Amino acid sequence: MTESIPTCVVAEDETLLRDAIVAQLQRAWPALRVIAECEDGASALEAIAEHQPDVAFLDIRMPGLTGLEVAAASAEASPQTQIVFVTAYDQHAIAAFERGAVDYLLKPVTPERLDATVERLQSRLGQGRDEALAALLARLGPVLPREPSAPEPLTWLTASAGRETRLILIDEVAYFRADHKYTTVVTADGESLLRTSLRELLARLDANTFKQIHRSTVVNMKAVAGITRDDTGRGTLRLRGRPETLTVSAPFMALFRPN
Repeated sequence: MTESIPTCVVAEDETLLRDAIVAQLQRAWPALRVIAECEDGASALEAIAEHQPDVAFLDIRMPGLTGLEVAAASAEASPQTQIVFVTAYDQHAIAAFERGAVDYLLKPVTPERLDATVERLQSRLGQGRDEALAALLARLGPVLPREPSAPEPLTWLTASAGRETRLILIDEVAYFRADHKYTTVVTADGESLLRTSLRELLARLDANTFKQIHRSTVVNMKAVAGITRDDTGRGTLRLRGRPETLTVSAPFMALFRPN
């Protein structure tokens, strides 16, 4: 009987650090196949749901969804995936990881630490996630700062609609939609164009108000009237003040569980 090849997803928003982790994994675990490299939380969540890897290395701080949010949201779609957090900060998080026996790597990742982590992972493949992880994520998520040096969330935007320049209060936004290198901002009054990418914009939005529901869509939760789940696991989201509905990708439906 041929053994299956172990697989992993690596999610880190800094390219050089992501490349370094992948290179070190090739040394420490030659049999491991990296099936997806992700630069933000949304693509990481989708990759885990699609590929259901044996292991996921998640940077705690990424644009959009944090590593903690990705871990929590992917539990239903890929319960067998072992999670390893990658962090460069926060003694509170590290202490919590230690108490909960959760695997983590501290940046810069040392060969010795990675070797020890790989050894533990190899012994746990196929066992599924520790139930204690979900409880730890629920406790840690609300108290962990998202970014110590992050700027204040945006309160207004400058966007263009044809030859007109519009000043838009952030509370008036219903949702944002990726549009190649730019972003379309949708309000009750129509659509305008922002000359920045959705990924760059995510870092400036209030994470408690704006939620990613698809790789290309971020919605203002204050504009949501309701959500319906279909038989495929995807959701249909209704908006206040807009006639269209938005599709919530199946992996992101976990973010809409009732409190």
